[in-house]
Amino acid sequence: MVRLALATLAVAAVAACATSKPTMPAVPQVDLPRFMGDWYVIAHIPSFPEREAYNAIESYRLDGEGKIRTTFQFRKGSFDAPLDTMEPVGTVEPGTGNAVWGMQFVWPIQAEYIIADLDPEYRWTLIGRSKRDYLWIMARTPTLPAADYDALVAKAKALGYDTSKLRKVPQQWPETGPDPRTR
Repeated sequence: MVRLALATLAVAAVAACATSKPTMPAVPQVDLPRFMGDWYVIAHIPSFPEREAYNAIESYRLDGEGKIRTTFQFRKGSFDAPLDTMEPVGTVEPGTGNAVWGMQFVWPIQAEYIIADLDPEYRWTLIGRSKRDYLWIMARTPTLPAADYDALVAKAKALGYDTSKLRKVPQQWPETGPDPRTR
């Protein structure tokens, strides 16, 4: 009975994140093959599982069906903690220039994922949601120049985010434990 109640609560929580028509502007176009690969999470307004993330990396790859296979790896609470992994599957929303995805953690529910800003050279990105509840500033490297970071924080604020909730994700490379990019 307790398990059923917990499962129902989990499904309800994920349902609250379900994809709907975005109210946040997205970039006009994303070159999906170029976007694929590793992105270090520099800062975020975290979801529950990532609140204490260290060395967080989000990795994307296109599969043969056009879906985006995602691997999110991090260490919870310290650089020496065991590696945690989540593997949602992304689906591009038609007519969005590849900039709005549904991220499925639990079938059949997809969470909204909007590429709200993207460096022309694909060095950094800002990912948000219409609800302005979660946010990710990511880069191809474990650090981001202060000017770029400050500009992304300003963009997030302009989009309606409470940037006081941003948490910088500790990144320390090379790791002392196993490299999270190796699976």
